Parts: sequence; structure tokens; C-alpha cells
Amino acid sequence: MNVKELYGLFYLLLFMFISLDMTAQNGTGVYTHHVGAFSINTLPESQGTGNTKILIGITPEMQEKYLPDGTFPNAVNAFLVKTPDRTILIDAGFGRKLFDHLEKLNTRPDQVDMILLTHMHGDHIGGLLRDGKKTFPNAELYISAVEHDYWMKEGKEAQVNVINAYKSKLKLFDAQALNEAAPDLIPGVKAFAAYGHTPGHTAFLFESDGGKLFVWGDLTHAMKIQIPCPEVAVTYDVDPVMATQSRKEVLEYVSRHKIPIAGMHIAFPGMGEVASGQEGYIYKAFTP
Repeated sequence: MNVKELYGLFYLLLFMFISLDMTAQNGTGVYTHHVGAFSINTLPESQGTGNTKILIGITPEMQEKYLPDGTFPNAVNAFLVKTPDRTILIDAGFGRKLFDHLEKLNTRPDQVDMILLTHMHGDHIGGLLRDGKKTFPNAELYISAVEHDYWMKEGKEAQVNVINAYKSKLKLFDAQALNEAAPDLIPGVKAFAAYGHTPGHTAFLFESDGGKLFVWGDLTHAMKIQIPCPEVAVTYDVDPVMATQSRKEVLEYVSRHKIPIAGMHIAFPGMGEVASGQEGYIYKAFTP
């Protein structure tokens, strides 16, 4: 199967396995978590179930123990971060419910200062353009240089169109190795390499007044199995071996440092805590 066919399969699977609309929390459809002076808001695009057919490396024993019915919860999320100085969007989902959620948070598209992309799959960049024009006219678009170069080389229309539309405000950066001494991308935000799902897949650590939240993008797609068994990958990882290694490194890091996490494919509210378990790790979601 060539790259084009794999990319088409990715979207087919995504639309097959994520179909049920998100139920709004308290009528707003968003969830807010405070990290020091930052408010970090989950913007849920959809929530549904995934099927074990997309998993790589799952054994019959794993499935019987963790996924006996052959399914797992899944979601598509973006996040809005409000700091005292900036309004930051992390990914843009499909763009289906994104703008409704922003409106409920009293945020207009022209008020978004920065967009941080974990990577450039379609369910993360869908809200960045409308009719070929950028939907966030004043926002700087931050993309890992590795991720940018990969998609420009691939020449995929959706990704190239986004890059071209935001070209005047495009900010490329080098994601850092996972360590406590990494420099800030901007004050209060670090960008860490979590390669494998895509060549430049990036996670972001937010820090304010002693609080922290690690937004890990697509580090997981099937929490019920990939948290206790991080060696399980998914069919649309560009490099499943590297994705698995990144997942293991991040899980060890956030559990050791007791840093809460958020992810784009974690069921609502999309945030919680990870701890070491007898087998792999344990995830406990925040209470909506």
C-alpha cells in the first residue's frame, strides 16, 4: 500500500470509528481546567468508539482483558488556552463545532493570537481554512519544522493549502527532547518532540504558577489499551515503532513528575492524570 492509499485509509477509519456527537457539559460543550493563571478549555468535536481493527501489536490476551467487546472510547478534541497575555488554540479539529465552542467562550476567531499544531492530519487542521482562506486572520501558526518539511515534501493539498494561507504568519520551531531543562517556545510553553505518529508530531507543556498540563496530541488513540499496554500502536502511525517509543517516554515522564495530561483523542473531558500501575500505566479522567 502506498502513502496515498494509507492516507485515504486514515480518513476512512477516522470517520467510521468516530461518529457519535459530543454531549455538552452543562450546556456549553466545553470543559475548563485551570493551570495557574492559564485557563485550558477542551473543545470537543466528536466522541464515539474505535475498533480493534486499527490496532497494531494487540494480543488476544490483551484484547480479552482490556477490550473484550472489541471497541474503545475515542474522540476528536482541540484546546483553547487563555493566558494573561495570549489566546492560544491547540489544533483546530475538523472545524465542525470549533467555532460554536469558541463563541461560547466569548472568543472570536480574530482574537486568537497563536495556533500551536501538534501535527497536520486532517482532524487537526480542518478548522484553519474556510473557502480557502484562513479563519484566524491574526494568529501566528506554529508548526514543528520537521512536520512542516514532511508535508511540503508529500505535497498533500490540504496541508500545503494551510501552510500557504498562513505563510506570512508561519513560525517554524525545533521541538525539544523530553527533559526538564528544555527552553520555552514562548513563556510558559515548551514544545517536545513526540515523533512517530507523524514525523514531526509535537506535544506541548503548559506551566503557570507551579501548575502544569501536558497536551500530548495523538500520543494515544485508544486509551483503554494504550495506557496499560503502551506497546500497542495504530495503523495510521507513520512510524509505529517510533510512536510506541515516544508514548513510553512521555508516560514515564508525566507519571514520574505527576503532570496532568490532555489529548486530542481522549474521551471527554479529554484531560486527566496518569500513574504507574502493576502493568503499564493507569489513567484517571478529570471529573466534568
